[in-house]
Amino acid sequence: MHGASRRSLLRFGGAAIALAFTTNLADPWTARASIRGDYPFQLGVASGDPLPDRVILWTRLAVRPLEPLGGLPYNKIKVDWEIAEDEAFTRRAGHGSAWARPEYGHAVHVDATGLRPGREYFYRFRAGTEISPVGRTKTAPAPGSSPDTLRLAFASCALWQDGFYTAYRHLADENPDVVLHLGDYVYEYGILPTGGARRTAVPEQFRVQCDTLDRFRVQYGLYKSDPDLQAAHQRAPWIVTWDDHEVLDNWAGRHGPGGEVTEQDYLVIRANAFRAYWENLPLRVPAVTGPDARLHRRFTFGDLAEINVLDTRQYRDDQVCGDGQQTGCAERLDPARQMLGAEQEKWLLDGLGASRARWNVLAQQIAMMQLDFDPGPAQRLSMDLWDGYKAAKDRVLQGMLDRQVRNPVVLTGDIHYNLAGELKADFDDPASRTVGVEFVGTSISSGGNGNAGTGLPPGGSDPVNPHLRFSSYQRGYVSCEVTRDQWRTDYKVIPYVDRPGAPVSTRASLVTLDGAPGLQAL
Repeated sequence: MHGASRRSLLRFGGAAIALAFTTNLADPWTARASIRGDYPFQLGVASGDPLPDRVILWTRLAVRPLEPLGGLPYNKIKVDWEIAEDEAFTRRAGHGSAWARPEYGHAVHVDATGLRPGREYFYRFRAGTEISPVGRTKTAPAPGSSPDTLRLAFASCALWQDGFYTAYRHLADENPDVVLHLGDYVYEYGILPTGGARRTAVPEQFRVQCDTLDRFRVQYGLYKSDPDLQAAHQRAPWIVTWDDHEVLDNWAGRHGPGGEVTEQDYLVIRANAFRAYWENLPLRVPAVTGPDARLHRRFTFGDLAEINVLDTRQYRDDQVCGDGQQTGCAERLDPARQMLGAEQEKWLLDGLGASRARWNVLAQQIAMMQLDFDPGPAQRLSMDLWDGYKAAKDRVLQGMLDRQVRNPVVLTGDIHYNLAGELKADFDDPASRTVGVEFVGTSISSGGNGNAGTGLPPGGSDPVNPHLRFSSYQRGYVSCEVTRDQWRTDYKVIPYVDRPGAPVSTRASLVTLDGAPGLQAL
Protein backbone atom coordinates (compact mmCIF):
# COMPACT_ATOMS: atom_id res chain seq x y z
CA MET A 1 0.00 0.00 0.00
CA HIS A 2 1.19 3.46 -0.72
CA GLY A 3 1.46 5.54 2.41
CA ALA A 4 3.49 8.72 2.40
CA SER A 5 5.46 9.27 -0.80
CA ARG A 6 8.69 7.33 -0.90
CA ARG A 7 10.39 10.63 -1.67
CA SER A 8 9.35 11.94 1.75
CA LEU A 9 10.61 9.51 3.74
CA LEU A 10 12.25 -4.23 7.16
CA ARG A 11 2.65 -33.17 17.51
CA PHE A 12 4.54 -35.35 17.46
CA GLY A 13 5.02 -37.82 20.30
CA GLY A 14 8.49 -38.77 21.47
CA ALA A 15 8.11 -42.43 20.51
CA ALA A 16 7.32 -41.61 16.89
CA ILE A 17 10.28 -39.24 16.74
CA ALA A 18 12.61 -41.83 18.21
CA LEU A 19 11.53 -44.40 15.64
CA ALA A 20 11.72 -42.09 12.65
CA PHE A 21 15.04 -40.45 13.48
CA THR A 22 17.90 -42.84 14.12
CA THR A 23 20.44 -41.82 16.73
CA ASN A 24 23.74 -40.04 16.18
CA LEU A 25 22.67 -38.18 13.03
CA ALA A 26 24.31 -35.04 14.45
CA ASP A 27 27.95 -34.97 15.55
CA PRO A 28 28.76 -33.82 19.12
CA TRP A 29 30.02 -30.42 17.97
CA THR A 30 26.74 -29.74 16.22
CA ALA A 31 24.73 -30.72 19.30
CA ARG A 32 26.73 -28.23 21.37
CA ALA A 33 26.40 -25.55 18.69
CA SER A 34 22.61 -25.62 18.88
CA ILE A 35 22.87 -23.52 22.03
CA ARG A 36 22.77 -25.54 25.20
CA GLY A 37 19.33 -27.03 24.85
CA ASP A 38 17.54 -23.83 23.74
CA TYR A 39 14.92 -24.59 21.07
CA PRO A 40 16.29 -23.52 17.66
CA PHE A 41 13.10 -23.81 15.57
CA GLN A 42 11.29 -20.77 16.97
CA LEU A 43 10.67 -19.41 13.46
CA GLY A 44 8.87 -22.57 12.39
CA VAL A 45 9.15 -24.46 9.12
CA ALA A 46 7.92 -23.83 5.59
CA SER A 47 7.84 -25.30 2.11
CA GLY A 48 7.52 -23.69 -1.27
CA ASP A 49 7.94 -23.58 -5.03
CA PRO A 50 6.31 -26.99 -5.61
CA LEU A 51 7.17 -28.92 -8.76
CA PRO A 52 5.90 -32.38 -9.73
CA ASP A 53 8.97 -34.14 -8.30
CA ARG A 54 10.32 -31.75 -5.69
CA VAL A 55 9.63 -28.99 -3.21
CA ILE A 56 11.75 -26.57 -1.22
CA LEU A 57 11.87 -27.24 2.52
CA TRP A 58 12.86 -24.30 4.73
CA THR A 59 13.74 -23.45 8.27
CA ARG A 60 15.93 -20.85 9.95
CA LEU A 61 17.56 -21.62 13.26
CA ALA A 62 17.04 -19.08 16.03
CA VAL A 63 16.88 -19.39 19.79
CA ARG A 64 16.40 -15.66 20.28
CA PRO A 65 14.63 -14.46 17.11
CA LEU A 66 14.94 -10.76 17.91
CA GLU A 67 18.73 -10.88 17.63
CA PRO A 68 20.44 -10.62 14.22
CA LEU A 69 21.93 -14.16 14.33
CA GLY A 70 19.00 -15.49 16.32
CA GLY A 71 21.13 -15.83 19.44
CA LEU A 72 23.36 -18.43 17.77
CA PRO A 73 27.17 -18.43 17.52
CA TYR A 74 28.92 -17.54 14.28
CA ASN A 75 29.33 -21.22 13.40
CA LYS A 76 27.74 -23.44 10.81
CA ILE A 77 25.27 -25.90 12.31
CA LYS A 78 24.34 -29.27 10.88
CA VAL A 79 20.61 -29.75 10.29
CA ASP A 80 19.04 -33.10 9.40
CA TRP A 81 15.81 -33.29 7.45
CA GLU A 82 13.34 -35.90 6.33
CA ILE A 83 10.19 -36.00 4.24
CA ALA A 84 7.58 -38.77 4.27
CA GLU A 85 4.27 -39.76 2.74
CA ASP A 86 2.60 -40.06 6.14
CA GLU A 87 2.49 -37.90 9.23
CA ALA A 88 3.99 -40.68 11.35
CA PHE A 89 7.07 -40.79 9.05
CA THR A 90 6.82 -44.55 8.50
CA ARG A 91 6.95 -44.12 4.69
CA ARG A 92 10.02 -41.94 4.28
CA ALA A 93 10.45 -40.38 0.84
CA GLY A 94 13.75 -38.60 1.40
CA HIS A 95 16.23 -37.49 4.03
CA GLY A 96 19.61 -35.86 4.35
CA SER A 97 21.62 -33.15 6.04
CA ALA A 98 22.35 -29.50 5.31
CA TRP A 99 24.41 -26.76 6.89
CA ALA A 100 22.77 -23.76 8.51
CA ARG A 101 25.44 -21.17 7.82
CA PRO A 102 25.82 -17.94 9.80
CA GLU A 103 26.50 -15.86 6.69
CA TYR A 104 22.92 -16.70 5.63
CA GLY A 105 21.38 -16.10 9.04
CA HIS A 106 21.39 -19.88 9.75
CA ALA A 107 18.71 -20.38 7.10
CA VAL A 108 18.27 -23.78 5.47
CA HIS A 109 16.84 -24.35 1.99
CA VAL A 110 16.55 -28.02 0.99
CA ASP A 111 15.35 -28.98 -2.49
CA ALA A 112 13.72 -32.31 -1.65
CA THR A 113 13.76 -34.26 -4.92
CA GLY A 114 12.55 -37.65 -6.09
CA LEU A 115 8.98 -37.09 -4.94
CA ARG A 116 5.80 -38.28 -6.61
CA PRO A 117 3.56 -35.78 -8.39
CA GLY A 118 0.32 -34.51 -6.89
CA ARG A 119 1.04 -36.04 -3.48
CA GLU A 120 0.77 -34.81 0.08
CA TYR A 121 3.98 -35.05 2.13
CA PHE A 122 5.13 -34.29 5.65
CA TYR A 123 8.56 -33.01 6.63
CA ARG A 124 10.64 -31.93 9.63
CA PHE A 125 14.15 -30.96 10.69
CA ARG A 126 16.53 -31.79 13.51
CA ALA A 127 19.39 -29.74 14.94
CA GLY A 128 21.34 -31.49 17.65
CA THR A 129 18.71 -33.19 19.79
CA GLU A 130 15.91 -30.77 18.93
CA ILE A 131 13.11 -31.62 16.48
CA SER A 132 11.18 -29.02 14.50
CA PRO A 133 7.41 -28.87 14.09
CA VAL A 134 6.03 -31.09 11.32
CA GLY A 135 5.07 -29.34 8.09
CA ARG A 136 2.62 -30.46 5.43
CA THR A 137 3.35 -29.86 1.76
CA LYS A 138 2.18 -31.03 -1.64
CA THR A 139 3.84 -31.52 -5.01
CA ALA A 140 2.38 -30.22 -8.26
CA PRO A 141 0.54 -32.64 -10.57
CA ALA A 142 2.47 -34.50 -13.25
CA PRO A 143 3.20 -32.73 -16.53
CA GLY A 144 0.53 -33.54 -19.07
CA SER A 145 -1.92 -34.74 -16.43
CA SER A 146 -5.48 -33.41 -16.28
CA PRO A 147 -6.34 -32.70 -12.65
CA ASP A 148 -9.96 -31.93 -11.86
CA THR A 149 -9.36 -29.31 -9.19
CA LEU A 150 -6.81 -26.96 -7.67
CA ARG A 151 -7.43 -25.23 -4.35
CA LEU A 152 -5.32 -22.17 -3.76
CA ALA A 153 -5.35 -19.18 -1.46
CA PHE A 154 -3.62 -15.85 -1.82
CA ALA A 155 -2.74 -13.11 0.60
CA SER A 156 -0.62 -9.98 0.97
CA CYS A 157 0.20 -7.01 3.18
CA ALA A 158 0.83 -8.06 6.77
CA LEU A 159 1.95 -5.02 8.78
CA TRP A 160 2.78 -6.51 12.19
CA GLN A 161 2.03 -3.45 14.28
CA ASP A 162 -1.35 -2.85 12.59
CA GLY A 163 -2.91 -5.98 14.01
CA PHE A 164 -2.96 -9.70 14.59
CA TYR A 165 -2.49 -12.32 11.88
CA THR A 166 -5.77 -14.14 12.54
CA ALA A 167 -6.48 -14.32 8.81
CA TYR A 168 -3.37 -16.48 8.35
CA ARG A 169 -4.76 -18.95 10.90
CA HIS A 170 -8.06 -19.25 9.03
CA LEU A 171 -6.16 -19.65 5.76
CA ALA A 172 -4.16 -22.49 7.33
CA ASP A 173 -7.35 -24.25 8.40
CA GLU A 174 -8.39 -24.54 4.74
CA ASN A 175 -5.38 -26.77 3.91
CA PRO A 176 -5.04 -25.39 0.37
CA ASP A 177 -2.92 -27.10 -2.26
CA VAL A 178 -0.78 -23.98 -2.53
CA VAL A 179 -0.62 -20.46 -1.07
CA LEU A 180 0.41 -17.45 -3.13
CA HIS A 181 1.83 -14.52 -1.20
CA LEU A 182 1.78 -11.42 -3.38
CA GLY A 183 3.97 -9.01 -1.48
CA ASP A 184 4.50 -6.91 1.64
CA TYR A 185 5.28 -10.01 3.69
CA VAL A 186 7.08 -7.64 6.04
CA TYR A 187 7.23 -3.85 6.22
CA GLU A 188 10.40 -1.86 6.52
CA TYR A 189 8.91 0.58 9.03
CA GLY A 190 10.22 1.15 12.51
CA ILE A 191 7.97 0.02 15.36
CA LEU A 192 6.83 2.01 18.39
CA PRO A 193 7.79 0.74 21.87
CA THR A 194 4.24 -0.50 22.54
CA GLY A 195 4.03 -2.50 19.29
CA GLY A 196 1.12 -0.52 17.82
CA ALA A 197 -2.24 -2.31 17.75
CA ARG A 198 -0.67 -5.44 19.24
CA ARG A 199 0.17 -3.65 22.49
CA THR A 200 3.31 -5.77 22.78
CA ALA A 201 6.58 -4.24 23.88
CA VAL A 202 9.38 -4.47 21.33
CA PRO A 203 13.08 -3.75 21.91
CA GLU A 204 14.82 -0.50 21.12
CA GLN A 205 16.43 -1.74 17.88
CA PHE A 206 12.98 -1.78 16.23
CA ARG A 207 12.49 2.00 16.44
CA VAL A 208 14.41 2.76 13.26
CA GLN A 209 13.46 1.81 9.72
CA CYS A 210 15.15 -1.25 8.21
CA ASP A 211 18.34 -0.57 6.29
CA THR A 212 21.14 -2.91 7.40
CA LEU A 213 21.08 -6.69 7.01
CA ASP A 214 20.95 -7.10 10.80
CA ARG A 215 17.97 -4.76 11.03
CA PHE A 216 16.07 -6.63 8.30
CA ARG A 217 16.89 -9.95 9.98
CA VAL A 218 15.37 -8.95 13.31
CA GLN A 219 12.31 -7.58 11.52
CA TYR A 220 11.77 -10.99 9.95
CA GLY A 221 12.49 -12.58 13.32
CA LEU A 222 9.66 -10.58 14.88
CA TYR A 223 7.18 -11.17 12.06
CA LYS A 224 7.95 -14.87 11.70
CA SER A 225 7.60 -15.46 15.43
CA ASP A 226 3.87 -15.01 14.98
CA PRO A 227 2.14 -18.39 15.53
CA ASP A 228 -0.62 -17.74 12.99
CA LEU A 229 1.89 -17.00 10.22
CA GLN A 230 3.83 -20.12 11.21
CA ALA A 231 0.62 -22.18 11.01
CA ALA A 232 -0.07 -20.97 7.47
CA HIS A 233 3.44 -21.90 6.37
CA GLN A 234 3.20 -25.25 8.11
CA ARG A 235 0.02 -26.35 6.29
CA ALA A 236 0.81 -25.79 2.61
CA PRO A 237 3.60 -24.90 0.17
CA TRP A 238 3.93 -21.19 -0.58
CA ILE A 239 4.84 -19.40 -3.81
CA VAL A 240 5.98 -15.89 -3.01
CA THR A 241 6.92 -12.64 -4.67
CA TRP A 242 7.80 -9.27 -3.18
CA ASP A 243 6.24 -5.84 -3.53
CA ASP A 244 7.62 -2.57 -2.19
CA HIS A 245 7.68 -2.78 1.60
CA GLU A 246 10.13 -5.67 1.67
CA VAL A 247 12.59 -2.91 0.63
CA LEU A 248 11.29 0.68 0.70
CA ASP A 249 7.86 2.19 0.09
CA ASN A 250 7.13 2.46 -3.65
CA TRP A 251 10.65 1.62 -4.77
CA ALA A 252 11.04 1.38 -8.53
CA GLY A 253 13.85 -0.44 -10.30
CA ARG A 254 17.18 1.27 -9.75
CA HIS A 255 15.44 4.35 -8.40
CA GLY A 256 15.60 4.91 -4.67
CA PRO A 257 13.41 7.21 -2.62
CA GLY A 258 15.60 10.25 -3.18
CA GLY A 259 15.87 12.90 -0.50
CA GLU A 260 17.85 11.60 2.46
CA VAL A 261 18.80 8.30 0.78
CA THR A 262 21.33 8.46 -2.05
CA GLU A 263 21.06 6.09 -5.01
CA GLN A 264 24.18 4.26 -3.82
CA ASP A 265 22.80 3.85 -0.30
CA TYR A 266 19.48 2.68 -1.73
CA LEU A 267 21.17 -0.14 -3.64
CA VAL A 268 22.92 -1.25 -0.44
CA ILE A 269 19.57 -1.24 1.37
CA ARG A 270 18.03 -3.19 -1.50
CA ALA A 271 20.80 -5.78 -1.37
CA ASN A 272 20.26 -6.20 2.37
CA ALA A 273 16.50 -6.46 1.88
CA PHE A 274 16.80 -9.03 -0.91
CA ARG A 275 19.23 -11.12 1.15
CA ALA A 276 16.94 -11.14 4.18
CA TYR A 277 13.92 -11.99 2.02
CA TRP A 278 15.72 -14.99 0.54
CA GLU A 279 16.93 -16.12 3.96
CA ASN A 280 13.42 -16.16 5.38
CA LEU A 281 11.30 -17.69 2.63
CA PRO A 282 11.13 -21.08 0.86
CA LEU A 283 12.43 -19.95 -2.53
CA ARG A 284 14.08 -22.04 -5.24
CA VAL A 285 16.49 -19.31 -6.32
CA PRO A 286 20.24 -19.06 -5.72
CA ALA A 287 21.40 -17.37 -2.55
CA VAL A 288 21.03 -13.62 -3.01
CA THR A 289 24.25 -11.68 -2.51
CA GLY A 290 23.57 -8.29 -4.09
CA PRO A 291 20.90 -5.81 -5.21
CA ASP A 292 19.66 -8.03 -8.07
CA ALA A 293 17.73 -11.30 -7.96
CA ARG A 294 15.51 -12.98 -10.52
CA LEU A 295 12.19 -13.68 -8.85
CA HIS A 296 9.86 -14.19 -11.83
CA ARG A 297 9.19 -17.85 -12.42
CA ARG A 298 6.46 -20.23 -13.63
CA PHE A 299 4.56 -23.14 -12.08
CA THR A 300 2.36 -25.61 -13.96
CA PHE A 301 -0.40 -27.71 -12.40
CA GLY A 302 -1.00 -30.29 -15.11
CA ASP A 303 -3.09 -28.86 -17.92
CA LEU A 304 -5.45 -27.19 -15.44
CA ALA A 305 -3.51 -24.07 -14.47
CA GLU A 306 -0.22 -22.34 -15.12
CA ILE A 307 0.91 -19.63 -12.71
CA ASN A 308 3.27 -16.88 -13.87
CA VAL A 309 4.83 -15.21 -10.84
CA LEU A 310 5.80 -11.64 -11.69
CA ASP A 311 8.16 -9.03 -10.27
CA THR A 312 6.65 -5.59 -10.87
CA ARG A 313 9.28 -3.69 -8.83
CA GLN A 314 12.79 -4.59 -9.89
CA TYR A 315 12.67 -3.73 -13.58
CA ARG A 316 10.15 -0.90 -13.78
CA ASP A 317 10.82 2.69 -14.70
CA ASP A 318 10.44 5.34 -12.02
CA GLN A 319 6.96 6.60 -11.22
CA VAL A 320 6.08 9.78 -13.10
CA CYS A 321 4.43 13.07 -12.14
CA GLY A 322 5.69 12.87 -8.58
CA ASP A 323 4.09 9.47 -7.85
CA GLY A 324 0.82 9.21 -5.93
CA GLN A 325 -2.60 9.77 -7.50
CA GLN A 326 -2.55 12.25 -10.36
CA THR A 327 -4.94 13.83 -12.85
CA GLY A 328 -3.84 14.55 -16.40
CA CYS A 329 -0.36 13.04 -16.24
CA ALA A 330 0.65 12.69 -19.90
CA GLU A 331 3.99 11.09 -19.00
CA ARG A 332 2.25 7.89 -17.93
CA LEU A 333 1.34 7.31 -21.60
CA ASP A 334 4.96 7.19 -22.79
CA PRO A 335 5.19 4.03 -24.95
CA ALA A 336 8.76 3.39 -23.81
CA ARG A 337 7.82 3.02 -20.15
CA GLN A 338 8.46 -0.40 -18.62
CA MET A 339 6.71 -2.14 -15.77
CA LEU A 340 8.16 -5.65 -16.13
CA GLY A 341 11.25 -4.78 -18.12
CA ALA A 342 11.76 -6.02 -21.68
CA GLU A 343 13.16 -9.43 -20.71
CA GLN A 344 10.45 -10.32 -18.18
CA GLU A 345 7.69 -9.00 -20.46
CA LYS A 346 8.93 -11.21 -23.30
CA TRP A 347 9.25 -14.18 -20.93
CA LEU A 348 5.65 -13.65 -19.81
CA LEU A 349 4.11 -13.26 -23.26
CA ASP A 350 6.14 -16.11 -24.75
CA GLY A 351 5.07 -18.35 -21.89
CA LEU A 352 1.43 -17.37 -22.22
CA GLY A 353 1.59 -18.03 -25.94
CA ALA A 354 3.05 -21.50 -25.41
CA SER A 355 0.77 -22.48 -22.55
CA ARG A 356 -1.66 -25.34 -22.94
CA ALA A 357 -3.27 -24.75 -19.57
CA ARG A 358 -6.98 -24.12 -19.19
CA TRP A 359 -6.39 -21.26 -16.73
CA ASN A 360 -3.45 -18.89 -17.18
CA VAL A 361 -2.62 -16.97 -14.03
CA LEU A 362 -0.57 -13.86 -13.39
CA ALA A 363 0.37 -13.76 -9.69
CA GLN A 364 1.56 -10.23 -9.14
CA GLN A 365 1.55 -7.21 -6.89
CA ILE A 366 -0.37 -4.18 -8.14
CA ALA A 367 -3.79 -3.57 -9.68
CA MET A 368 -3.83 -4.08 -13.45
CA MET A 369 -7.41 -2.96 -14.03
CA GLN A 370 -7.94 0.76 -14.29
CA LEU A 371 -8.86 2.39 -10.97
CA ASP A 372 -10.20 5.93 -11.12
CA PHE A 373 -10.10 7.43 -7.63
CA ASP A 374 -12.06 10.58 -8.55
CA PRO A 375 -15.84 10.20 -8.10
CA GLY A 376 -16.44 13.12 -10.48
CA PRO A 377 -15.78 13.54 -14.19
CA ALA A 378 -12.01 13.95 -13.78
CA GLN A 379 -9.84 10.82 -13.96
CA ARG A 380 -7.42 10.45 -11.05
CA LEU A 381 -5.10 7.47 -11.35
CA SER A 382 -2.28 6.03 -9.24
CA MET A 383 1.14 6.43 -10.77
CA ASP A 384 2.44 3.41 -8.84
CA LEU A 385 -0.12 0.98 -10.29
CA TRP A 386 -0.28 -0.35 -13.85
CA ASP A 387 -2.25 2.82 -14.68
CA GLY A 388 1.01 4.74 -14.37
CA TYR A 389 2.50 2.46 -17.04
CA LYS A 390 -0.34 2.37 -19.54
CA ALA A 391 1.67 1.30 -22.59
CA ALA A 392 3.17 -1.63 -20.66
CA LYS A 393 -0.30 -2.68 -19.53
CA ASP A 394 -1.66 -2.41 -23.05
CA ARG A 395 1.19 -4.57 -24.36
CA VAL A 396 0.34 -7.33 -21.88
CA LEU A 397 -3.42 -7.22 -22.47
CA GLN A 398 -3.11 -6.99 -26.25
CA GLY A 399 -0.46 -9.71 -26.13
CA MET A 400 -3.01 -11.98 -24.48
CA LEU A 401 -5.53 -11.25 -27.21
CA ASP A 402 -3.01 -11.72 -30.00
CA ARG A 403 -1.91 -15.08 -28.58
CA GLN A 404 -5.47 -16.18 -27.86
CA VAL A 405 -4.51 -16.96 -24.28
CA ARG A 406 -7.12 -19.14 -22.63
CA ASN A 407 -8.83 -17.79 -19.51
CA PRO A 408 -6.39 -15.16 -18.20
CA VAL A 409 -6.75 -14.60 -14.44
CA VAL A 410 -4.75 -11.92 -12.63
CA LEU A 411 -4.25 -12.24 -8.87
CA THR A 412 -3.14 -9.10 -7.07
CA GLY A 413 -2.34 -7.66 -3.63
CA ASP A 414 -1.06 -4.26 -2.45
CA ILE A 415 -3.98 -1.90 -1.94
CA HIS A 416 -5.69 -3.37 1.17
CA TYR A 417 -9.01 -3.62 -0.65
CA ASN A 418 -10.91 -6.60 -1.94
CA LEU A 419 -11.68 -5.93 -5.60
CA ALA A 420 -12.98 -8.10 -8.42
CA GLY A 421 -13.16 -6.80 -11.95
CA GLU A 422 -12.90 -7.49 -15.63
CA LEU A 423 -9.82 -6.68 -17.69
CA LYS A 424 -10.85 -4.65 -20.72
CA ALA A 425 -9.09 -4.06 -24.01
CA ASP A 426 -9.98 -0.38 -23.49
CA PHE A 427 -10.96 0.60 -19.97
CA ASP A 428 -12.38 3.92 -21.18
CA ASP A 429 -14.89 2.03 -23.30
CA PRO A 430 -17.05 -0.30 -21.15
CA ALA A 431 -18.27 -2.01 -24.33
CA SER A 432 -14.75 -3.03 -25.37
CA ARG A 433 -13.68 -6.65 -25.35
CA THR A 434 -13.15 -8.39 -22.00
CA VAL A 435 -9.69 -9.96 -21.99
CA GLY A 436 -9.82 -11.73 -18.63
CA VAL A 437 -10.54 -11.13 -14.95
CA GLU A 438 -8.65 -9.77 -11.96
CA PHE A 439 -9.07 -10.60 -8.29
CA VAL A 440 -7.41 -8.18 -5.87
CA GLY A 441 -7.01 -9.41 -2.30
CA THR A 442 -7.13 -7.23 0.79
CA SER A 443 -4.47 -7.14 3.51
CA ILE A 444 -3.88 -9.60 6.32
CA SER A 445 -3.58 -6.75 8.82
CA SER A 446 -2.32 -3.58 7.12
CA GLY A 447 -4.72 -0.68 7.56
CA GLY A 448 -6.18 -1.93 10.82
CA ASN A 449 -9.69 -3.23 11.26
CA GLY A 450 -11.10 -1.94 7.99
CA ASN A 451 -14.75 -1.07 7.50
CA ALA A 452 -17.42 -3.64 6.67
CA GLY A 453 -19.82 -0.92 5.60
CA THR A 454 -17.81 0.25 2.61
CA GLY A 455 -17.56 -1.18 -0.88
CA LEU A 456 -19.54 -2.48 -3.80
CA PRO A 457 -21.82 -5.51 -3.33
CA PRO A 458 -21.05 -8.61 -5.42
CA GLY A 459 -22.33 -8.11 -8.95
CA GLY A 460 -22.93 -4.42 -8.30
CA SER A 461 -22.13 -1.53 -10.58
CA ASP A 462 -19.61 1.27 -10.10
CA PRO A 463 -20.33 4.20 -12.44
CA VAL A 464 -16.74 5.47 -12.19
CA ASN A 465 -15.13 2.05 -12.73
CA PRO A 466 -17.81 0.06 -14.61
CA HIS A 467 -15.54 -2.97 -15.01
CA LEU A 468 -15.59 -3.48 -11.20
CA ARG A 469 -17.96 -6.17 -9.91
CA PHE A 470 -17.16 -6.17 -6.19
CA SER A 471 -15.18 -4.25 -3.56
CA SER A 472 -14.84 -4.13 0.22
CA TYR A 473 -12.47 -2.52 2.69
CA GLN A 474 -11.96 -5.37 5.16
CA ARG A 475 -9.09 -7.59 6.26
CA GLY A 476 -8.66 -11.22 5.24
CA TYR A 477 -7.48 -13.37 2.34
CA VAL A 478 -8.84 -14.93 -0.85
CA SER A 479 -9.63 -18.59 -1.45
CA CYS A 480 -10.01 -20.03 -4.96
CA GLU A 481 -11.35 -23.33 -6.24
CA VAL A 482 -10.27 -24.01 -9.80
CA THR A 483 -12.04 -26.70 -11.83
CA ARG A 484 -12.09 -27.51 -15.51
CA ASP A 485 -15.34 -25.59 -15.97
CA GLN A 486 -14.97 -22.57 -13.73
CA TRP A 487 -12.79 -20.50 -11.42
CA ARG A 488 -14.52 -19.68 -8.15
CA THR A 489 -13.15 -16.98 -5.85
CA ASP A 490 -14.32 -16.58 -2.26
CA TYR A 491 -13.39 -13.39 -0.42
CA LYS A 492 -12.75 -14.39 3.20
CA VAL A 493 -12.96 -11.53 5.71
CA ILE A 494 -12.58 -10.99 9.44
CA PRO A 495 -14.26 -8.17 11.42
CA TYR A 496 -11.20 -6.97 13.35
CA VAL A 497 -7.44 -7.37 13.74
CA ASP A 498 -6.76 -5.22 16.83
CA ARG A 499 -7.30 -8.28 19.02
CA PRO A 500 -6.90 -12.01 18.34
CA GLY A 501 -9.62 -14.56 17.72
CA ALA A 502 -11.70 -12.91 15.00
CA PRO A 503 -14.13 -15.23 13.19
CA VAL A 504 -13.98 -15.62 9.42
CA SER A 505 -16.82 -15.32 6.93
CA THR A 506 -17.25 -15.20 3.16
CA ARG A 507 -18.06 -11.67 2.05
CA ALA A 508 -18.48 -12.49 -1.64
CA SER A 509 -18.18 -15.36 -4.10
CA LEU A 510 -17.63 -14.79 -7.80
CA VAL A 511 -17.01 -17.11 -10.72
CA THR A 512 -15.60 -16.86 -14.19
CA LEU A 513 -16.42 -19.64 -16.64
CA ASP A 514 -14.10 -21.49 -18.98
CA GLY A 515 -14.14 -19.75 -22.36
CA ALA A 516 -16.34 -16.88 -21.18
CA PRO A 517 -14.21 -14.05 -19.75
CA GLY A 518 -16.22 -12.05 -17.25
CA LEU A 519 -17.49 -12.30 -13.70
CA GLN A 520 -20.69 -13.60 -12.19
CA ALA A 521 -21.69 -13.25 -8.53
CA LEU A 522 -23.02 -16.30 -6.67
